[in-house]
Amino acid sequence: MDAGDLGSRNLTVTWLSIPAGAEQRSHVHVDAEQVYVIVRGGGRMTVAGDVEQVGVGDLVFIPPATEHSIINEGDEDLLIVTGASPPVSMVELYQEELTSESAGYDED
Repeated sequence: MDAGDLGSRNLTVTWLSIPAGAEQRSHVHVDAEQVYVIVRGGGRMTVAGDVEQVGVGDLVFIPPATEHSIINEGDEDLLIVTGASPPVSMVELYQEELTSESAGYDED
């Protein structure tokens, strides 16, 4: 759900699937706070330099202007629901955050 979708004015909600061995590169949302909820799989998440293992049911809060990334270290897709407020556009969120080497992803 991108900014403006379904009447949303103050929230972006995304479903993120990270293949085994892939990562969401380190990035920052200057104005938006964000939350990640791990739905399936597990991995290693870095927030402001703090590295933690995450798994099903974990919720991670990311304050505005905070560098963060996550890597899927498991054998299955890592599924995450995220929410960000104020809204962040899908183009900004996913244009280059997943490494292009990941199966099923390309740079187009």
